[in-house]
Amino acid sequence: MMAMLIVGCEIAFWIFVLSGLVCRYLLGLKSIGGLLLAITPVVDLVLLIATAIDLRNGAEATFVHALSAVYLGVSVAFGHRMIRWADAHFAYRFAKGPKPVKPPQHGLEHARHERKMWFLHLAAWAIGCGLLLGIIVWIGDESRTANLSAMIKRWSVVLGIDFLWSFSYSIWPRKEKRGGALNSE
Repeated sequence: MMAMLIVGCEIAFWIFVLSGLVCRYLLGLKSIGGLLLAITPVVDLVLLIATAIDLRNGAEATFVHALSAVYLGVSVAFGHRMIRWADAHFAYRFAKGPKPVKPPQHGLEHARHERKMWFLHLAAWAIGCGLLLGIIVWIGDESRTANLSAMIKRWSVVLGIDFLWSFSYSIWPRKEKRGGALNSE
């Protein structure tokens, strides 16, 4: 059931975003569109409440429960950026807005962008792991929360790998090839 709820919340998130953009740009209902976009965090709140209720009712914390904390962390850290990205592309496609600016693809600007994205990943990790640790303490039974602890370890490894990858561009920036193609050497 929790897996379906996470999928449902992800779908609901994008339905709110798409509905907000349609209202804003296609129907000319800017205030309603803004409201729909502003409501997207409610989806995260629903997921958090459902996870807490499920665990409070005695469910053993599973990978899916842990994934809900990851989803919440990523959604809080990256959600505004994802909505801005969708808004810019929708405005360009349907409302004659300016062409969205692509992130830098080479040089020091690319390295700076990669570092910024890593710091957003760090924020997502801190939020998600904070929720996981809170649930572990709240339940107080290691046998029921082993999957949550395992997720913290896995995500920490992923964060470390992302750090090495993202900050490597500060040491070895991507260079632009002649003709505009990228060279990652």
